[in-house]
Amino acid sequence: MLKRFVPQKPVPPVKEEPRYPDTDGNNHPASREEAETPTIILNPNPKPMADHGGKDILSSDVEIKGSIKFQKELLIDGKVEGDINSDGVLTVGENAEIRGEIKTKSISVYGKVHGNITVSERCELKSKCVLQGDLKAARLVIEEGATLIGKSEVTTGAISAKPAPRPEVVRSSEPIKAAFGVRA
Repeated sequence: MLKRFVPQKPVPPVKEEPRYPDTDGNNHPASREEAETPTIILNPNPKPMADHGGKDILSSDVEIKGSIKFQKELLIDGKVEGDINSDGVLTVGENAEIRGEIKTKSISVYGKVHGNITVSERCELKSKCVLQGDLKAARLVIEEGATLIGKSEVTTGAISAKPAPRPEVVRSSEPIKAAFGVRA
């Protein structure tokens, strides 16, 4: 990623004064003047923080080992080794490499994911992404060129965190003939 150089105006040097005035042997100020309160110097040319639309960003030079939880929106463009859980929207950037389980409301994958993805709403696999793992989503969009190594399951509604119970097989103790109405 290329970063643009923005020249800054030089800031005039701040005159340094001793933090604590000279004291006599009894820890009293050496002169009759009272000790001055510290002066706070604010940046004369404050710059606002970059506005990224309320989306939290983990840039490409960030590496995390451990689980991640977030609330609203997160863009990961670095490396993550661990599980990601959220009720928000996750974007896996082009430079991202994630190793772990992902459970979220919505996801767009541009980079690499090695692990299962469970999404309660929408999942988008973009053209250059690689997903090695199983995918479960209510809605699924796969662009041409995306790689999916695993199985996918598109559900009809929201996905719960608990697996569905397996159906039980109930066997009657009576012979099969009785089920077809055949009399012995």
